[in-house]
Amino acid sequence: MASPKASRLTVPSSLPVQKLHSDRSAGYSLAVLFAVNLLNFYDRQSLGPLAEPIRKEFHLSDTQLGILGTAFTVLYAIVGVPLGRLADSWSRKKLLALGVVVWTTLTASAAFATSYVMLMVTRLGVGVGEAACAPTATSWIGDLFPVTKRSRALAFFMLAVPLGTALSYVVCGPVAQAFGWRAALVIAALPAVVLVPALLSLRELKRGAVEALLTVGPPVSAWAPLRIPTLWWIIASGAMINFNLYALGTFLPAFLTRVHGLSVAQSGFRLGVAHAVAGILAAWSGGIIGDRMIRKRRDGRMLGASGAALMAAPIAFWGIAQPAGSGAAAIVLISAAYGLLNMYYGMVYSAIHDIVAPALRGTAMAVYFMAMYLCGACFGPVLTGRLSDLMAKKAALAAGSASITEAVRAIGLHQAMYVIPVLSVGLAAVLYAGSRTISRDIAARDRQMSQASG
Repeated sequence: MASPKASRLTVPSSLPVQKLHSDRSAGYSLAVLFAVNLLNFYDRQSLGPLAEPIRKEFHLSDTQLGILGTAFTVLYAIVGVPLGRLADSWSRKKLLALGVVVWTTLTASAAFATSYVMLMVTRLGVGVGEAACAPTATSWIGDLFPVTKRSRALAFFMLAVPLGTALSYVVCGPVAQAFGWRAALVIAALPAVVLVPALLSLRELKRGAVEALLTVGPPVSAWAPLRIPTLWWIIASGAMINFNLYALGTFLPAFLTRVHGLSVAQSGFRLGVAHAVAGILAAWSGGIIGDRMIRKRRDGRMLGASGAALMAAPIAFWGIAQPAGSGAAAIVLISAAYGLLNMYYGMVYSAIHDIVAPALRGTAMAVYFMAMYLCGACFGPVLTGRLSDLMAKKAALAAGSASITEAVRAIGLHQAMYVIPVLSVGLAAVLYAGSRTISRDIAARDRQMSQASG
């Protein structure tokens, strides 16, 4: 068998090339899908910068704050599989538009919550709507761009992760400081008024258009992609990176407020700017690197993502370890690590497209999301919050006090945040393991598609 370095990802030259979309039309479609995903992550992360005022109003523990994120994630993951399956058989733009309407309506409805339970119900509704976004849009993008441009296209689409998070910090923090956290949630829902008509105006390509062939035949099980060995490594990596990113999204603003003394507005705005800069530079670089490496070796995208995760670990540790009052240094370092972690999306999501046939992309992405969210993202907020509470109690007992003060809450959260660099090292190892199997899986997919077209 040829070594990974000698193996390149190629499309059989005998297949006709279908240029059904001009570059300009594909670019416009991608821009609209990016805007939808931007709103997706803006609304999803909107509770992060509002964590402190919400906690104080409803008298919540960090564990309860974490459960808000976990409940959202569990429902999101479960509902995502049938919606991903639907994305492989129904109109993707209609499904995505419906999802936008649902999640933005429930985001705004949270402004009327008068209890923790009511707030929880609205977040569950947001999870149902947002579950339609990723499998539908990533499947659509796979039909807009050829394999050698797909990392950049998906990296651009996934720039919505750092930028949407940054937008939630920049807008929600200052708005909550000035007008209250409820007003911030209403504002977060407003862009849907423009985005839904823009989305419905797009034209869809048929599935598998840029590969110049479409796998046809009897319906395939939604679990068929799980027979691909590399996908299991990718799922494990997804669990780890989403544990980290959801933990950061939930507790990083609170960390800066408690440990470094920043106000809600200050932590939100500064984090937003830093995350935007780091996210743009790192995620876009990941897309370029991924497309260049796939021309040289089939395992290039997985290796690139592994290297970025490994670099993120010491930088995150250094940022978390900054002494109290060093908010500026902590923001720069943690945001740099956050940016490196976001290089994952362009490279790993395009790797999924490399190993899965076009007719199963929506299903494969939905299965991937379900597994990684149930095994990782849903634990990030609640376990980090639980660890924070335990460390706070330990600090209080060490000080000879039975009460949990704001000072010991700061200590607890500070110690809990060290889980981020630890899991970043694990993420790097899992991605490297996936790089050892992906060449065989790409070759297997190419054989299956050639047989189906013949």
